[in-house]
Amino acid sequence: MCAILTYTRQSVREEFFRLILEKTHSRGPDMTRVQKVEDGWMGFNRLSIMGLNEAGMQPFNLGKNSVLCNGELYGFKDLKNYLKGLGYTFKSESDCEILLPLYEVLGTRMFSLLDAEFACVIYDGEKHEFIAARDPIGIRPLYYGYDSEGYILFASEPKNLVGLCREIKPFPPGHYYEDGKFICYRDMTKVKEVSSDSLEKITTKIHDKLINGIKKRLDADAPMGFLLSGGLDSSLVCGVAASMSDKPLETFAIGMDIDAIDLKYAREVADYIHSNHHEVIITKEDVIGALDPVIHALGTYDITTIRASIGMYLLCKWIHENTDIKVILTGEISDELFGYKYTDFAPSAEAFQEEAAKRIREIHMYDVLRADRCISVNSLEARVPFGDLDFVDYVMSIDPGKKLNTYGIGKFLLRHAFEKDEFIPKSILMREKAAFSDAVGHSLRDDLMEYAETKYTDDEYSKRRWDYEHATPFTKESLLYREIFEKYYPGQSEMVTDFWMPNRSWKGCDVNDPSARVLSNYGDSGK
Repeated sequence: MCAILTYTRQSVREEFFRLILEKTHSRGPDMTRVQKVEDGWMGFNRLSIMGLNEAGMQPFNLGKNSVLCNGELYGFKDLKNYLKGLGYTFKSESDCEILLPLYEVLGTRMFSLLDAEFACVIYDGEKHEFIAARDPIGIRPLYYGYDSEGYILFASEPKNLVGLCREIKPFPPGHYYEDGKFICYRDMTKVKEVSSDSLEKITTKIHDKLINGIKKRLDADAPMGFLLSGGLDSSLVCGVAASMSDKPLETFAIGMDIDAIDLKYAREVADYIHSNHHEVIITKEDVIGALDPVIHALGTYDITTIRASIGMYLLCKWIHENTDIKVILTGEISDELFGYKYTDFAPSAEAFQEEAAKRIREIHMYDVLRADRCISVNSLEARVPFGDLDFVDYVMSIDPGKKLNTYGIGKFLLRHAFEKDEFIPKSILMREKAAFSDAVGHSLRDDLMEYAETKYTDDEYSKRRWDYEHATPFTKESLLYREIFEKYYPGQSEMVTDFWMPNRSWKGCDVNDPSARVLSNYGDSGK
């Protein structure tokens, strides 16, 4: 990961701008650079992934234009060759150096052509304006806000903007900002045409497109590792990657010291793919002690995001402190596409599709945010193969009737797509999903709920929850998280739409906790 920051106010002092940028130093600890442009400031904290020498340091400049980008541009070598054919030359091996030449050739049309996870800001010196953009899923973070004089700032994280902007907002995924307007260039939830493919053709395409998405993300000049929970999604990423590698993968799993569900399954996958496997064991004290740093890193009060983040944060912290790895592959975004446990209760195919679209639109505030912050705060970079744009585009186009769980097992299409390869053990391929916080250990959720109970009497909870009009806490646990959040991000709760919850309008989903454990169909998932 890297951190970008721009301030469209020329009169700001450099020392002040550097102080703001320093707040996200962990995203890019390798090198920092600040540059004044005619109409403001641009700053960059670098984590070197592609083109590791100083030539790849940003901002990149071309004529009067400058660019900052936190991203990975897949297929950039072909674009680079195309630009060389137009007479452009390059000084580095960085993928992001192609952005300014592309902008000169195509203008803002270039954003819809990028196969990338990115957030970027371009300063156009001819027009004297800043142009910002974010990838269509929002895998790379970007926030914005206006200072008291109406000048706009763009930043990788909200912590850069606290105290400067009255209202901090997430930059909308799939949009670019130009002339004071946000313009949508790609909406991943809009299906142009529902696919009429047969079941076997569907699973073949799922198979091939996901493999291609994983293969793209194995290109890095820095050491790479893999989070392996033992669930379907991370296991598939590891299994496919192992088949493409000529040396053992570095895989990592985490679990509670008394009741970790998934450590044994992760170990089974690791043995099967012959990875160099690492297990990190945590205690109740580790969990409670992580609450403050996790919420500060995340910038959320959401219950399920925080629960699931604790294990990921502590695991990535261990990786950062004990290895030289800089790039991490994860299994996020599969559930939004193929279904959660609660989407088994979808009353119709149309309702399933609407819910998937809602989750993809909002994922930048939940699971994607979790992966980015837990990984980046530990000076690592996340790559998310299930977020490959071609893959997401196709899965969203599949007839939703075929995605409903009418097969006796959730996410059947994904499972069936990989039956023939034997990338992972069949027992793992067909294993029911456990909630991530449960997978780390049933006690993790229970410990957090019990700890919250000790913080408030019933009377205190009843009074203090109403201090918050937006996303009003509805349990002592959610009140605890909200109060920690407000300590770091006062008055900024609307950065997150609301609590992540199952669709409570569906029969079987009217629950008061986001964990799949409370659903009637959880069954053997947590065993």
